[in-house]
Amino acid sequence: MAGKFEVFLDSQSKFRFRLVGADGSVMAVSQAFNDKAAVVAGIAAVRECAGTGLVTDLSPAGALTPAVTVAAAPATEPTLDDRAAARLHALASAKVIRRHTAPAHWDWRRSRAELAN
Repeated sequence: MAGKFEVFLDSQSKFRFRLVGADGSVMAVSQAFNDKAAVVAGIAAVRECAGTGLVTDLSPAGALTPAVTVAAAPATEPTLDDRAAARLHALASAKVIRRHTAPAHWDWRRSRAELAN
């Protein structure tokens, strides 16, 4: 199971969302929002930018950290949703590339008008 977003009211009656991991641990908590529409926009922004965000290390250069071993995720077969999303992304990317690199060879409006006469 993937993580999920939970929308809630904080102690000041402001809306917030938190990102909860598959194991139930809270991974991130948002800023306060005035209404649910703003929360939805915040979640959409996180979904869009999270996968492409750059990592900037602001820790001091000489800071030592303990070694962390990251367990490899078990190899699972992609679900239908994962495959469909990947296929849609590939199709959208291909259309964008095609649109910019190969201009139309004919104008369909003009061609239909010519065929009608």
